[in-house]
Amino acid sequence: MIRINLLPHREIARERRKKEFVNLAGLTVILALAASLGVSLGIDRLVEAQSARNTFITHENEKLDSQIKEIGKLRQEIDSLMARQGAVEALQRDRTIPVRVFDELARRTPAGMVLRQIRQDERGISLNGWAHSNGQVSMLLRTLATESEWLERPELVEIKASQMPNPSAVPTRGRDRELLRVFEFTMTAQIKPLARPEAAAKAAGKPVAASGQAAGVAPLAANGVRP
Repeated sequence: MIRINLLPHREIARERRKKEFVNLAGLTVILALAASLGVSLGIDRLVEAQSARNTFITHENEKLDSQIKEIGKLRQEIDSLMARQGAVEALQRDRTIPVRVFDELARRTPAGMVLRQIRQDERGISLNGWAHSNGQVSMLLRTLATESEWLERPELVEIKASQMPNPSAVPTRGRDRELLRVFEFTMTAQIKPLARPEAAAKAAGKPVAASGQAAGVAPLAANGVRP
């Protein structure tokens, strides 16, 4: 017996496939939305994490900037203190130079010559005095130029005939002291750059003396030197 299906099976199959397609499309959309939401949430978390890192870096940079400013101030203070220390050391180092220069002049001045005035302007020395002859002045120039340990480049500024009281004459009442014919001179010289106690002692291979007495400083009035 032949059976004939009179139901619209094609339409039923089409409707079934249509429903399956719709369900599959809906599931795909749902999955796509879920995936998009997950990716969006992940991106948001990454952005928040990066923003937090950026904020942290910004705060740390501000701290570093403030520390750099403090370091700059400390460096300025250190430089100022170093400059003050250098000035104090320079004063401490140079305080014996006048004594050394006086001692040098006392030892190098020819006998009978009188130094009336000695002036120092930084490294420059100006001498004014009396001499019995031009030869004594030439001798002092030559000695300071070739033998002096503390002075260099002596130059004669002026020399002229003059008179000075005779120190050996005894003054009497009603009479002036006898006058001597002398040569009044003015000369200049320079303190050597090596003229420092430590440097000079090192160059000579000798220890630095603790005082003028230990260094052999002669009295300032030796050889006719006067302040």
